[in-house]
Amino acid sequence: MPTPDPGPLRRWDVAARTRATLDALEHLVGGVGTAILAILAVFAVAVTALACLLGVGLFLVPTALHVLRAVADRERGRLSRWGPDVVISPDPVPSELRAAITNPASRRELCWALVHASFGLLLGALGMTLPLSAVRDLTFPLWWRLMPDGAGVDLWVVHDLPSALAVGALSVGWIALTLALVPGMARLQAWPGRRLLAADPGTDLALRVAQLTATRAEALDAHAAELRRIERSLHDGTQNRLVAVNVMLGAARRALARDPATADAMLERAQDAAEQALAELRAVSRSILPPVLTDRSLADALTGLAASCPVPCRIDVDLPGRCAASVEATAYFVVAEGLTNIAKYSQARHATVTIRRHDDRLDLQITDDGRGGADERRGSGLAGIRRRAEALDGTFALTSPEGGPTTMNVSLPCGL
Repeated sequence: MPTPDPGPLRRWDVAARTRATLDALEHLVGGVGTAILAILAVFAVAVTALACLLGVGLFLVPTALHVLRAVADRERGRLSRWGPDVVISPDPVPSELRAAITNPASRRELCWALVHASFGLLLGALGMTLPLSAVRDLTFPLWWRLMPDGAGVDLWVVHDLPSALAVGALSVGWIALTLALVPGMARLQAWPGRRLLAADPGTDLALRVAQLTATRAEALDAHAAELRRIERSLHDGTQNRLVAVNVMLGAARRALARDPATADAMLERAQDAAEQALAELRAVSRSILPPVLTDRSLADALTGLAASCPVPCRIDVDLPGRCAASVEATAYFVVAEGLTNIAKYSQARHATVTIRRHDDRLDLQITDDGRGGADERRGSGLAGIRRRAEALDGTFALTSPEGGPTTMNVSLPCGL
């Protein structure tokens, strides 16, 4: 049996690792910024503590803790934008002096500031040094003549062009180190903040209750909208056709004795109307839970959707197994509605649907090269997609600048 070519897979892994490294570099730089602010906050707390020893700084303690809280909240925002969990800010710093000094959240924030101002700043500086060293060595053959004679780079003495090119080759090692170390350094830099800046468990629980309440409301709204859609489809289409069938059968029965030819034509029309009613009933039942999801996999069902889409569409689904029926049905609905919008409004030449499973999340992305400008407030079905996703405690994000491209990301929990 021939073995598959691993080349595309390796290229995919390298591209994914490169994107992860660039993302980690961005957050390392952001961590350096908050580390500098943490240094200033620690300095303010230290000056306040020294003033307290002299008996003149007690009234400055709440102000210093408010400064510390502002820096910690900036780090909470940075961590919330990068990572699966939102880092919630605790209750405000008490204004009463004794309560402010004994506040557990303020003590954790001070511990974080001490760690981040030292260890976090060091990690950020080292992380930024690696790509800068790669750029320096890569471009060294272009400017080595500007250096004094006999100068060296990375303990490498340069006298001529071959030695300068040898320094340029060192950039490969720096790039490899950057790809290997920077993502881990970014996670290590963020770890103290995720441990020390999280709110009390009661705060997390209260937020989760609020989220579940909103999700339950979204689920009820989505359920009511689905019932209205089914009722409208049955009333406006199938019911009218069945009424027409009944009327034509009655007319055919009355005409059977006096004009058999007319009765035969009416029966043929009634049969056609009954077949159309059956087709509409079949379409309504499939829109509730497509049977192809029961008989086959989600990838097969989406391949069928792509085949019927007037815009050329590529389906890229890589799932280790099946998800819950409700999750697969929602994913199917999202793709069906997304491809319908692309065909109607985007003027796109090509679309791509990508689905991956990461831990307990099903991540779905739909992209097209159309004109962009999609807005869920314009009633193009995007609001329905959001309601469907949020009803399962999922997330919906849309990026569609004027001129395109349009990217829609939906993440659904698989543990349902």
